Amino acid sequence: MTLAWLDNIAWHSLCGAQAHLAAGSATARRYAHGLAPIVAFADLQHPDFAALAPHCDAGERVYSSSWSGPAPAGWQIEADARMLQMLWQGPAPVVDEGFSALTLRPAHAAQMLVLQTLTKPGPFGPRTLEFGAYLGCFEGPRLVAMAGERMNAGTLREISSVCTDPEFQGRGLARRLTQLLVRQQLQRGETPFLHVMRDNHAAHALYERMGFRDHQELTVRVLSRLA
Repeated sequence: MTLAWLDNIAWHSLCGAQAHLAAGSATARRYAHGLAPIVAFADLQHPDFAALAPHCDAGERVYSSSWSGPAPAGWQIEADARMLQMLWQGPAPVVDEGFSALTLRPAHAAQMLVLQTLTKPGPFGPRTLEFGAYLGCFEGPRLVAMAGERMNAGTLREISSVCTDPEFQGRGLARRLTQLLVRQQLQRGETPFLHVMRDNHAAHALYERMGFRDHQELTVRVLSRLA
């Protein structure tokens, strides 16, 4: 595991274990359309937006992290925020044996999009399941909570899309789904990590109680290519 990769984790994921999910060049890459609209650059000090442009539709909102400066020509910055990158440092979590979670399949994609639209856990797309394992909780036919895996570089494995329908919050569903994923990753010899917005104090406190610790604070930006 190379912790230095966390400084530019999207790039190392797009060039490594998830290169088959990537589009781009030697200097700028993104996840293919239908996956999370995340872009990354080989050189964070000099991001190559000219190389990225052919792979982004005009007006498409994409997410980028770890660089600063004015918007490059032909692009506009729509949001500029800070997020915390957290790394698992606890023991393997004790999993509630009575807790029922279902592995999500392509047949659940429409329900996942509905829950994502309702809760807005972060960049998401209809092909999200291709990133890795996704677990969910159902109330009858209704998907009410989920958590899954996204970026992957070496033994570093991101937990993402952790969310619960507001009508079902307070039951510990997202926490227990996350614990299941953490346990599975640790059993595979992986190191779990995640990202949480700096001002999301409740989620940050929950992840700390579980065993995650702050690794670093990063800039995250939403950009779009002008027509």
